[in-house]
Amino acid sequence: MRFQISTFVLATLVFSTQAIGASHKFMPAKPTDARSPCPGLNTLANHGYLRRSGSNFTIEELMDATKEAFNLDWAPILVAAKFGLLSGEDRSSFSRMNLKALNLHNLIEHDASVSRGDFGNGTGDNVHFDEKFFSVLANKNPGVDYYNARAAGETQRDRLAHSIATNPLVVNTRKEFLLRSRESALYLSIFGNPITGVAPKKYVNIFFREERLPIKEGWKKNKKLITVETLSPIEEEIRNFSEWNATQACEPLILGPSLTL
Repeated sequence: MRFQISTFVLATLVFSTQAIGASHKFMPAKPTDARSPCPGLNTLANHGYLRRSGSNFTIEELMDATKEAFNLDWAPILVAAKFGLLSGEDRSSFSRMNLKALNLHNLIEHDASVSRGDFGNGTGDNVHFDEKFFSVLANKNPGVDYYNARAAGETQRDRLAHSIATNPLVVNTRKEFLLRSRESALYLSIFGNPITGVAPKKYVNIFFREERLPIKEGWKKNKKLITVETLSPIEEEIRNFSEWNATQACEPLILGPSLTL
């Protein structure tokens, strides 16, 4: 009897583990699923940490998802998440978010993205991954298999220079600069070492190009919690390598899809 009970318990544990893993299996978005310009949020939805539909989730659910998938503390993205609530206008958007609504230009979406085109550059596509733009990062640090703060900062510098040269509507204030630098520090920390900011190229490339976690390639979630304190030194390095200068003193204040001050 003892052996039978033990076998049953073991089988139950194995089944539970498989079920948990299956719940976060990578599944590309369906045409009806909502997705955003943010590869991180899209990845969370593609793995089921957020609702796979990409809609009707709360800030708390978003924060729990980033902690579970990335071991990322709430504080580094809380302000951006709160701003995300401004992306909708119906009553449900007062407490729930939709990834597609985050496409709203200049709310938390911004020009000179690592992997997307500018909204005002003639194509109007600020949502879908574009290898042409991502190749700027992909070609950094030739001869080695990692990205670091220098590669991230120089990518920000080069992408912004391209936006300024090609997009007559480019928005380039301190807000966008800080957003870009935080995003760069996040991908280096999540897919690499959160202290040194050095990340394997293969993990980062898969994340951007496929919007999936590179688990089968060997990536594991960091054991160390990623916080504002761990991100700040990496961000400072990135900002220094970005050689950034504002081209605008201020910008329109986006308060919703049809409300701009």
